[in-house]
Amino acid sequence: MGQKINPLGFRLGTTQNHHSFWFAQPKNYSEGLQEDKKIRNCIKNYIQKNRKKGSNRKIESDSSSEVITHIEIQKEIDTIHVIIHIGFPNLLKKKGAIEELENDLQKEVNSVNQRLNIAIEKVKEPYRQPNILAEYIAFQLKNRVSFRKAMKKAIELTKKADIKGVKIKIAGRLAGKEIARAESIKKGRLPLQTIRAKIDYCCYPIRTIYGVLGVKIWIFVEEE
Repeated sequence: MGQKINPLGFRLGTTQNHHSFWFAQPKNYSEGLQEDKKIRNCIKNYIQKNRKKGSNRKIESDSSSEVITHIEIQKEIDTIHVIIHIGFPNLLKKKGAIEELENDLQKEVNSVNQRLNIAIEKVKEPYRQPNILAEYIAFQLKNRVSFRKAMKKAIELTKKADIKGVKIKIAGRLAGKEIARAESIKKGRLPLQTIRAKIDYCCYPIRTIYGVLGVKIWIFVEEE
């Protein structure tokens, strides 16, 4: 039986880069790791909290939806640089949003000697990112749209991006059936065994009234 490996970890150092850049002594390493986790959770909670205030908005190709693709953390002696890569950064462009987020992070991290520097970077091709597609599918399924229709629509959205292949897999109690199963849809090439192939991947849980569904998305961007 074939053994499975995370496509991102498999390609670290070739086509994938680390999202945290800092150095620590072995005895302080775990503290730095926990600090990174707190920063990422705090940013995601802030985005989620503010999105609930405008929960009637739809995630469509030209709508204002805040989905974080990834967060980069770079630590210096006296500064922590946080770069938020986001699909549609309308929420964080509001007046006072960055200052409010910085205050929340300062309370969470409790770093007296280090100052926080937050930067927002808009993703050039949002529908080339698996996290944004997963969020779109989650929104559709929560609105009782058929899972097949949601998957096909997500595949159509990837046509706007310059990619070579995509695969979407949903597992769980699909359409409320008693027995859980997995369904997948694929378009184009997806060379998972080729390390030089740049593949983006995400695993995303969706909470529905029937239980938790798991969505996995692989996107073959290019071959280096």
